[in-house]
Amino acid sequence: MARTRAPNYDEKRQAILHRTAELFARHGFTGASITMIAEACGMSKALLYHYYRDKDAVLFDILADHLSTLVAAVEEAAAAPASARERLHAIVAALLDAYRDADAEHQVQITSLKLLPPEQQEQLKEMERTLVRIFAEALATAVPQVGSDRTLLMPLTMSLFGMLNWHYLWFREGKGLDRADYARLATELVLSGAADAVAAVRPTGNQPTARRRMETA
Repeated sequence: MARTRAPNYDEKRQAILHRTAELFARHGFTGASITMIAEACGMSKALLYHYYRDKDAVLFDILADHLSTLVAAVEEAAAAPASARERLHAIVAALLDAYRDADAEHQVQITSLKLLPPEQQEQLKEMERTLVRIFAEALATAVPQVGSDRTLLMPLTMSLFGMLNWHYLWFREGKGLDRADYARLATELVLSGAADAVAAVRPTGNQPTARRRMETA
């Protein structure tokens, strides 16, 4: 007969994931043991094995849950009726808000996703690609100069992600800008500077590119 799950099974599972994410962020995936995970979660190893068979399984669920939350938040924001500029701001704000209380999970995503088996990595990377695709589409619509030149769209998209993904290193709740302020700041930095930035790197008329100048020198 299959074992019946406790009524608070999912709640305990979420607690395990968050506490283990904090442990992995502090000690690294390879530096944390099953014993350390059990102690951090306040349970025996036997009980922990009722939820997870090994560290890899915990790591995968940490990242799958985290990325699923990010994708859901950004998809909802992108689907709301809004102008192109406001849609971009909405998805930036949604991502930053989804990062709230998830610094450990985010750090583990950056450092430890590559440690999982290839097939599990691919599942998680597909979620990452979904996020990139949503942001790229919003940027292409909000900044027509970029939308008409796909070679510039990815650099601009990843530059915006850089501002958002690394904010956890310096951002502190209650000090300086709040998340809403920073979302607006990051959005306006991109929107206000994108056209000039594109003009600076896009050849105009017969002006030779740096590579052509080198080849003809």
